[in-house]
Amino acid sequence: MGCRLPTSLLAAAALCAAAPAASADTLGGATPPATGGTRVTGPVVLHHRHGPTVSGRHGMIIRGVGYAPSRAPDAVKAVIWAANRIRHKPYRWGGGHGRWKDRGYDCSGAVSYALHGGGLLDYSLASTGFMHWGVRGRGRWISVYASRTHAFMIVAGMRFDTSGAGQSGPRWRPEPRWERHFKVRHPAGL
Repeated sequence: MGCRLPTSLLAAAALCAAAPAASADTLGGATPPATGGTRVTGPVVLHHRHGPTVSGRHGMIIRGVGYAPSRAPDAVKAVIWAANRIRHKPYRWGGGHGRWKDRGYDCSGAVSYALHGGGLLDYSLASTGFMHWGVRGRGRWISVYASRTHAFMIVAGMRFDTSGAGQSGPRWRPEPRWERHFKVRHPAGL
């Protein structure tokens, strides 16, 4: 004998399945209306065994935590989850260059830590090292921006940086960064 689900539960499940991919957002607010004009009140969030995941191809910042897109390669997800582990550490000049687990991180130490977490970097680089690392140009999933004095990265549409509005130190930053005068590089294939 079969079990009948209430129509409202079936409709909610259908809306979640039809919801568009989430885009980078600072508060995890409502996504655009789904087909038929019904508003979906939040992203479809999955809890992967290694870290938070949101459905689709774009990452999302929710309460300061980076959510990896479900369709991203595993290395990209691992970079995001590694960055989450140090997102409340203070800024510390030279931090992350003597050891991976440190009390604080500077800009290039934070980028190095996250990339190492994704298996994309074996040793920490200074910002000038990132100017020549990887492949020239923006990547599909990861882009590292470097100058003689600063480095940050965009991963699945989210900016991970030690400088920006609010507290200093490694954080997912909602505001756009001025990208002029930076060399942009990416890991091959990503």
